[in-house]
Parts: sequence; C-alpha cells; structure tokens
Amino acid sequence: MQIIGITGTLGAGKGTLVDYLVEQKNFGYYSVRQFLIEEIKKQGLPVNRDSMVITANDLRAKHNPAFIIQELYKEASRQNKNTVIESIRTPGEIDFLKQQGNFLLLAVDADPHIRFERISQRKSSTDNIDFETFIDNEQREMTATDPNKQNLKKCIEQADIILINNGTIEELYDQLKKKLSIQ
Repeated sequence: MQIIGITGTLGAGKGTLVDYLVEQKNFGYYSVRQFLIEEIKKQGLPVNRDSMVITANDLRAKHNPAFIIQELYKEASRQNKNTVIESIRTPGEIDFLKQQGNFLLLAVDADPHIRFERISQRKSSTDNIDFETFIDNEQREMTATDPNKQNLKKCIEQADIILINNGTIEELYDQLKKKLSIQ
C-alpha cells in the first residue's frame, strides 16, 4: 500500500491532485478537512477556517501532533489500497507517515492572487473571505514553533516533490505525471 500525502498553500490545487489520483489511478482518499468538519459539527461550532484551525490544534494538543493523520491512516490501512491523504499540515504528521513506510509527500503552491481567485470560485463555506483575510489566514498557518500547530512552510520544505500550479489543470497533471513517472 502506497500512501501519498498532499500539503500546500491555500487554493494551490491539493484537491485537483487528489482528483487525478482518485479518478485516474484508483487511489483511496482521506481528507483532513472532512475529518475536521465532522469534529466541528459534533462540537456544534460553525464550519469555518477558524473553527478548523482551532479544532485541529486542540485535537493535536490533546492527543499528539500526528493524531488526525493517525486516525485517517487507520482507516486507509483497513482498505489496504494505494491511498492519498489530503492536507498534511504539521511536521509530526509527516514523521508519522514516513515511519509507516512507502510514503511520498507532494506539495503544491501557486501565486497568491491565482490561489485567491480559485478559492473565490469554489465558494466553500470556509473560503468566503477577502484577499487580506486570505493572506492573514495563510500566514497564521505558515509557521509555528508549537508541534501541535500548523507549519505549512516546514511541511512544504519536507516534500519529496513540489509542484507549482500557476497554469491549467492539464499542466498540473502533466507535472505530476512527469515527477511521479506515471502515465
């Protein structure tokens, strides 16, 4: 069983990479975002980016820095098929997955203005924000010294493959195929 983790900046194309791996390569799929939405709903909180960050950080502080990914990995192990886990956010999550073996971390990034336009078009409940808030949210999630909090910068630095997604979906898929040597 191969596990591909996906990290990256807000609106860079993490979900687009997932779509390719699931639809074209028959990977199983697990989402940190969906896991957190379910937790947020259990707690009766509003489903927004602030609730997601607070809930994720609280779960990690209560259990361990890799808790969410460990829960998703358990589910993936039961399926015993190649799997993609979207939204790796802490170095502890990466460390845990590397220890499991057969793990590859992909990171995706793009120009901030392009990413903001993408999140504005997808109209998710957590993406209904202005550009300044978008940048502020990203900066909050970019670095942290607390291992229970998001550190996207460090996660991206640890990626095995980094993709830049300033173009079309087809161009992103071409980059992915070339880097992974898949057709």
